[in-house]
Amino acid sequence: MLLLSQAGQRSANLEGYLSRQHVDGVLLLSLHDDDALPRVIRSRSLPMVFGGRPANGELASYVDVDNVHGARLAVQHLLDRGCSAVAAVTGPRDMVAGRDRYAGYVAALEGAGLEVDEELVVEGDFSQVSGARAVAELLERRPDVDAVFCANDPMAAGALQQLRDAGRRVPEDVAVVGFDDSPLATTTHPPLTSVHQSPEHMGAAMVALLLERLADPDAPPRSEVLETRLVVRESS
Repeated sequence: MLLLSQAGQRSANLEGYLSRQHVDGVLLLSLHDDDALPRVIRSRSLPMVFGGRPANGELASYVDVDNVHGARLAVQHLLDRGCSAVAAVTGPRDMVAGRDRYAGYVAALEGAGLEVDEELVVEGDFSQVSGARAVAELLERRPDVDAVFCANDPMAAGALQQLRDAGRRVPEDVAVVGFDDSPLATTTHPPLTSVHQSPEHMGAAMVALLLERLADPDAPPRSEVLETRLVVRESS
């Protein structure tokens, strides 16, 4: 069963469905820090595996990608091509992936001996609209921006559109890098440089961990972190 639900908008029916009478185990994706759903599932003694590292150091089985390393690769690529005002359109700061990808941005700058300029950082919500809005804000307060790292591909697509509307050439005036290497990355204009992660591999690894927990519910939690790599295309 695939259930789509936002925190704060769930009905009692959904939480009531998550019981041993209906399901054997749960895979959880795209959680925010204050989401109560893991607590509800745990109270019903259902085996559970997280997609992404759980917040607040919670002990649980999970599969994640190396978000910090991937973001660092992206920003280092922009620095290596000579960009000096590298902006970040981050994901939500109340999500582990959002924080980790921002941490990779910071690590790349610090590794190059540069300080983080808060005027070059705008928070998005992983949507294309938020990417366009963030770049409009960046161009207004920092017209000298010459590179943008977006924490996912939809935000990067929005950034490309906004730059085009503003008359900025990509990559000649502003280079852009996304994160996910989703099918969207090959359809943007120009094609998007992006950090590759594999949702297929993550899904398979999550199911494998869940099957392990079903076979041995008392086994200690186990985690797996998948590699990320940079795929360079015309946007940078």
